[in-house]
Amino acid sequence: MAISLKIEFGGGMELLFSNERSHNIKIPATVDGKPANLSSLIFWLKDNLLKEREELFIEGETVRPGILVLVNDVDWELEGEGDYEVKDGDEIVFISTLHGG
Repeated sequence: MAISLKIEFGGGMELLFSNERSHNIKIPATVDGKPANLSSLIFWLKDNLLKEREELFIEGETVRPGILVLVNDVDWELEGEGDYEVKDGDEIVFISTLHGG
């Protein structure tokens, strides 16, 4: 069984993902016997969509500081961050708030 998600990247994040802002993906509904969550999605994205510069997307076990994550237009901090269990039809947005100078 799979979960369908809409993933969007902004603020320059799209440059790490084939310069494409929007992706419709399907991920496994379970990972290691547990329901898929945002943490497992982040690593799925790293393994399946990320094309370059992993260090600009992931730091440790989560996204690096300076990346705003929205779940259905709500800050992921209000949804439990990486523990949020993704649901079929969710829209997840990653926006870089850091800009070089």
